[in-house]
Amino acid sequence: MKAPVLTPDTAHMVHLLFEWAALAAGVQVYRWQRRRAGQGGMLQPGSFAVVIGCILGAAIGNKLVFWIEWPQLWAEHGASLQAWASGQSIVGGLLGGLIGVELAKKLSGIQHSTGDQFVLPLVAGTIIGRIGCFLAGLNDGTYGVASGLPWAIDFGDGIPRHPTQIYDMLFALIWGGGLLYARPWLQQKSGLAFKFYLAGYLAWRLLVDAIKPVPYQYAGGLSGIQLVCVIALACYLPLLFRQALSKPGYAETA
Repeated sequence: MKAPVLTPDTAHMVHLLFEWAALAAGVQVYRWQRRRAGQGGMLQPGSFAVVIGCILGAAIGNKLVFWIEWPQLWAEHGASLQAWASGQSIVGGLLGGLIGVELAKKLSGIQHSTGDQFVLPLVAGTIIGRIGCFLAGLNDGTYGVASGLPWAIDFGDGIPRHPTQIYDMLFALIWGGGLLYARPWLQQKSGLAFKFYLAGYLAWRLLVDAIKPVPYQYAGGLSGIQLVCVIALACYLPLLFRQALSKPGYAETA
């Protein structure tokens, strides 16, 4: 199969449009969940602080993990504002958003968990955003290595590759759907659904990024994103297991 081939400028514009569409969709799903739960709008003091913390944290995390993935670009483009604005990483956005939310909650005095309401927005945003990555093709850097599988896709260089963008969409849909199915159990422990989603996505990226080109190898041949996933899982899995094995009603702040 052959994917549409866009010029670099067109690919950048298409990718940007889908990024904004992903963000807008995530916000709308988040608002819908709050209305459905009778929790009011996003402009309430607590909710507004959480959303702002999430957006700012995700924006910073996006860039930081991108530069961890591509450290060799520092020498040539480290002082370029345009280069800083162009880098993106879903893993960085997730982890940065988590840290941003926790800081916002700490400053606002919020002690209850708010993470579960982000699961569906993250699923919707990931799927929409990855459509933009797929259409951007070789200009995006999220494609896989060469593959002889029947569904391998040629993004314009004559080499059939793993369509890892589609793999990511399918994972988000299946993993998010599984957590939705398990909601009756997960709701007994506030914050657990988000922990499962984040840990599952980090583990998934650790695996699927093994079939992507590695722009810079760290110890063990890991890419920057894989290295970040390993560190994040080492820190986060104990929290997940502690809550999953606790009695119903136990809640973490995440």
